[in-house]
Amino acid sequence: MTSGAAKGPKKANLLDPHAIKHVLDESVTEIVTGKGYGEDFRLSNVRLLIGTVIIGIALLAQFTNKKFPENRNFLIMCIISYVILNGILQFISYTKEKNAILFTYPPAGSFNSTGLTVSSKLPRFSDMYTLTVASADPKSISANKTVEFTKSVTKWFTKDGILVEGLFWKDVERLIDDYNDDRKSK
Repeated sequence: MTSGAAKGPKKANLLDPHAIKHVLDESVTEIVTGKGYGEDFRLSNVRLLIGTVIIGIALLAQFTNKKFPENRNFLIMCIISYVILNGILQFISYTKEKNAILFTYPPAGSFNSTGLTVSSKLPRFSDMYTLTVASADPKSISANKTVEFTKSVTKWFTKDGILVEGLFWKDVERLIDDYNDDRKSK
């Protein structure tokens, strides 16, 4: 639990909601992985692969040896491929990622067959941070009900912008425990 504290206090500019959310999201990732959930990078790797293919198509279209009138059909195919692959990336972001900050595998030695999807929101011009823990595969028989909390970020930061990690860790650990307790009560 003190792994973040050993690195020094985490500080955020209290006037910058993106900085606040970033600090909180990083802490959530540390907490969840510290509870035995391994991070699942598969979706990120797929997105990186698609992005690399998109860049390859753009470079191929830009640096092909033929001049414009001769390579018109080739350029049209490159443009169509570029648009389709970008559409797939947007589809993945919209349907799979949403507000997710972390995808995990189930903990080692667990009877659960699904990991977690951890999402967060900090709306613009608001101090209310919402953290949601859901099953990575909601249709699985071992999936639990989604749990979430919404609290003001002022509960976790000092007036100087330093994160009071102990308070935040307790709230996040309680949320994960609530998610796991739902499984035990089934």
